[in-house]
This record gives sequence, structure tokens and C-alpha cells, in this order.
Amino acid sequence: KSFYDIGVAGIHRLFAHLEEIKNCDVLIVVAGMEGALPSVVGGLVSTPVIAVPTSIGYGAHLNGITSLLSMLNTCASGVTVVNIDNGFGAGYSASLMLRV
Repeated sequence: KSFYDIGVAGIHRLFAHLEEIKNCDVLIVVAGMEGALPSVVGGLVSTPVIAVPTSIGYGAHLNGITSLLSMLNTCASGVTVVNIDNGFGAGYSASLMLRV
């Protein structure tokens, strides 16, 4: 299942899908800008969250370094972080977690 345009700036969009999100076995959460979304999701679910920082953003995103550092410093348990724009690594990690 995929969810799009669910960010912390419009947190109501996240809460609108929260029951579906909680039913997932593993979550891959892609975020740019400040990279806060994986931490928020990690605090709301009991399943593993794989955080993917993106190199796209505005302001002081520093080509993904800002969101990467934010994700690495999360206090939410169960959050794994892959490198900037590493969707493949996130998918591979998810397959290992699911033992696919």
C-alpha cells in the first residue's frame, strides 16, 4: 500500500490514514526538508520504520544532509535510516525484515 503527500506540515493527512498505516508490517517513509516525518510515524506505530532522506527540499536542506541528520537523531524507537535517496536500500531492508 502506498500513501502520498502525507507530511508533518499537514498532519491531519497522516491521521486520516493512521489505521491503514498501523496495519502495515513494515513502513518505508521518505521525507525531505527537515526529515521529521519518520520520527512522527515511528512514534505512532509499533512496526519497523525505514527512513529515507531525500536530496530535494527548500531552505537549508543541504542536498539531504539536514533530513539525514534529523532522521539519525530520532528518539522514536524502531526507526532504521538509509542513505540519502536510497530507496533501493530501503526496499531491500524491508524485504529482509519481512524475510521475503
